Amino acid sequence: MNPAFFNKTALLGIASAILLYTIAGCDRRDADIVGKWQSGGSNAMVWEFARDGSVVMGSAKGRYSFGDRNRVKVQTPFGTSIYQLELIDNRMLLTDATGSKLEFTRMK
Repeated sequence: MNPAFFNKTALLGIASAILLYTIAGCDRRDADIVGKWQSGGSNAMVWEFARDGSVVMGSAKGRYSFGDRNRVKVQTPFGTSIYQLELIDNRMLLTDATGSKLEFTRMK
């Protein structure tokens, strides 16, 4: 067989592996956020993220989706917010464009 055929096949295999890894990374981010999260402080609130892209924040229902660079968009009937998302163990930190931060702890 032609050696160029094997090079093209190898490149196609590598490209496929990278694509699958990228897709799996998105799924991982989604799996990490799913569950109930409680904010701290005197005005504690529970946010619950579901696998289907829905989110419940207190009594408000909405949708969430992921963007690039670890951003998450949360849409509710009251408006849309985009946050920088940081997940570390059982902590979630959401930072908006103004630098305001929301900190949550995963509920067990």
